[in-house]
Order: sequence, then C-alpha cells, then structure tokens
Amino acid sequence: MTRITPLIISAAISLLGAWPTVALAQQEQTAATDTKPARKPIGVVDRILAVVNDGVITQRELEERVVTVTQQLEKQGTPVPPRDVFSRQMLERLIIEQLHLQHAKENGLKLDDQDVDRALLRIAQDNQMTVAQLQQALAKDGISFARFRNDIRREMTVARVREREVESRVTISESEVDAELAQQASRPQGEAEYQAAHILIRIPEQAGADVIAARQARANEALAALKKGTDFGQVSASYSDAEEALTGGNLGWRSPAKLPTLFVEALQSLAVGELSPVVKSGNGFHILKLLDKRGQGATQNVTQTHARHILIKVNETSNEADAKNRILQLKSRIDNGADFGEIAKSFSEDLSASKLGDLGWTYPGDMVPEFERTMAALKPNEMSQPFLTNFGWHIVQVLERRTTEVSAERSRVVARLGLRQRKADEAYQQWLLQLRDGAYVEYRTEDK
Repeated sequence: MTRITPLIISAAISLLGAWPTVALAQQEQTAATDTKPARKPIGVVDRILAVVNDGVITQRELEERVVTVTQQLEKQGTPVPPRDVFSRQMLERLIIEQLHLQHAKENGLKLDDQDVDRALLRIAQDNQMTVAQLQQALAKDGISFARFRNDIRREMTVARVREREVESRVTISESEVDAELAQQASRPQGEAEYQAAHILIRIPEQAGADVIAARQARANEALAALKKGTDFGQVSASYSDAEEALTGGNLGWRSPAKLPTLFVEALQSLAVGELSPVVKSGNGFHILKLLDKRGQGATQNVTQTHARHILIKVNETSNEADAKNRILQLKSRIDNGADFGEIAKSFSEDLSASKLGDLGWTYPGDMVPEFERTMAALKPNEMSQPFLTNFGWHIVQVLERRTTEVSAERSRVVARLGLRQRKADEAYQQWLLQLRDGAYVEYRTEDK
C-alpha cells in the first residue's frame, strides 16, 4: 500500500497549523491573562493550556497537532523547529482556529456531511486513490481517519467563515481597475512572475512603540537565522505569523498584479535565491526570498482551450453515489459510439447543455482547480474519465487549443481578479486582528 504523501495532508495543512498567529503578537502586549472579566471555571478533561471564550485547548489536543504537523514537515524535508518554539506557535494557531469555529457556530454556519465526503473524495482522487485506500494510507502513518475527517471539516468551516465574513464583501470599482491597468502599463513589457517565500512578523492593532520594537527585533532575529544558513521553512515555522508559515512560507507563483506593491518592489531587486531585508508594512514586518521567476521579456500571449463537458450535479435530489453512477453510464454510452454533444444536450445539468456541452474558448484560471487540472492533461479530441468538483460529476473533452494575445477585456478581468485577491488578503488580516482582540483568552501553560 502506498504510504501517505505530503500532498494528502496539504489539503488540510492550513487547518493543521497554517493559521496566522495573531495571538503571539498579542502576548507581547498583555500578561498571561487578558484584562477582561473572568469566566466561570471550566471542568478539566485534560490539562487545560488555554481558555478561549467558552472553549478550551488542552495539552492532548496540542500534542496531537504538534505530532501530526511534525510528521508532515519531515515528509516535506523541512527541518522541525525546537519543540518549545513549535508548541507555542501551534498553540496560537489552535486559538485562532477555535475562534473561527466559535464564530461559525454563533452565526449558524454548518457543513453537511456530504460536503465533507466530497472533499475527502477529491483529496483521494488528487492522490490517485480511492477513499478506502486513503484511509489505509493514513492508518499506515498512524493517523486516525475519523480525526482526519474532523480536521477536514474544521478546515472547511474556517474557509467558509473567511468567505462569508471577508471575501463576499470585497468590492472592486471600475476606477480601481483603471488605475491597476495604468500601473501595469508603466511596467516593462512581459514582466516576470515571481515564486517567493514569505515570513510575516505581525504588529497587533494599536501597538505601542515598545511592542513594535519587540516585533522588529523578532524579524531581525529571523533574518539573522536565515543569513546563517538556517532552512527557510524551519525559520518560517518558528517565527512567521502568515497563513503559509508551515508550508515553507511559499506563496506560489504570483504575477505583480497579485502581490502587494511593497513585495514587488522588494522582489524586483533580488536574484533567485536571495533574501530581502526586513521591510515594514501597515500590518507587520516582512522577509521575502525569491525562489524563482519566469516570463521576463515574454509576449502577452496565452493558451486558450476549447472544450465541451457533461455535468451531473450533486444536490438534495441526487446524492454523490447516484450522480457518479449516472455519469459512468453516460461515459459508457459515449465510449460505445453515442455522440458526446447529443448526450450533453439530453442529460447534462449545466447551462452549456443547450450548446451540446460547448464551453467555448476558456483562459487559464477560468475553471475551478479540479476541472482545470483535468482539462489541462488532455490532448485535443481526448476525453477525460469522470471526475468530481464542487458542482458535481463531469466528463470533459478538449476540442482544440490556440495561442492568442490577451484582449483588453481579458486584461480587465485579470486585473480585477488580482485586485480582489489583494484586497481580500488585506481585509482578512484586519478581520483576524479584530476577532482576536475581541476574544477572551486565558493562558494556563504554567499550570502544574
């Protein structure tokens, strides 16, 4: 049986430790107990390390999380930080996670079991496994499937909270798009995309000069460790308050439009492999490392895909098993000579059914990730096996591809998406600070 891979856990890595450690900065402003009215004592199930509003975080919960994330860091080849440092970072992430879950409960946000089942199926498919094989692989690594399932549920709940409280409220005006396009026009043609790693040392809201100085000293300490040759992933896990702290700080490939101007300015002056100095923004101190760059001097061309598809939705009237069975039957009919377009017209539950399933010409990024990956792996005239997305079960067939210049209309769409991502990231960081500042948190790490 295949051993569990880092890719499996990557689906849950944000939950398992990548939430920003807002509380770590808060600790430098407050004593071990927040100066807010004391709550009633809560019965001890296990040794309590922190009281978070009306909930608790226990020693057992922290230990389980530390062990799980340590295993994944080791699989990724990332050196694990010292135990005491790592435990403190993980406790702060558990506090932020619990605040998200409490917020979800208070606001009636609840996931259906079917939502979690679909997420587990997608994780298994991404690893070329069935759900049963995923369960066996987890067991080989000593990870309870029930706990893994619960972790996925918690991660998805946190993501729903972010979507509802932050991303759904972000608006982009036409004047903002105009300004972004004007700024892009002033940059060199074919500007590079950057793959960067990032460390954030957060400054809490309304921090005094002494707290800001302490946070800057912490950032300088992290930079000094990096300059001495300490692995970036280890320093990120030890110091960073960013979401990607436990995935090496890697931001992935980003165009300048999807990066803060401060980051672009810092990265432009770096050679691949170099570190930036500590740079300050409104929410903290940053260290960047340029991992790679691409596209410098390239023309503004993209590859478009012309495809058609069939969709069978998963909903209240058609559960996942029924939808999968139906799509398999349709795939069999096409394999046996039925016309794809006619099958799409008669059975597809997508708006494209009236067009024989034709999606027209699409740009990279137009589709959800699972659809995009499947479509990208196909050659012209090749048809996929049935696959699952949030919308349901699909079959996709690539008809043709072409390379074309990016139109003015498309440039506006891309600019708008980049602005939305930047504004959503910034708004989320502010929302997190407000969430943490309004919480009652009592640390009991010194209890005997």
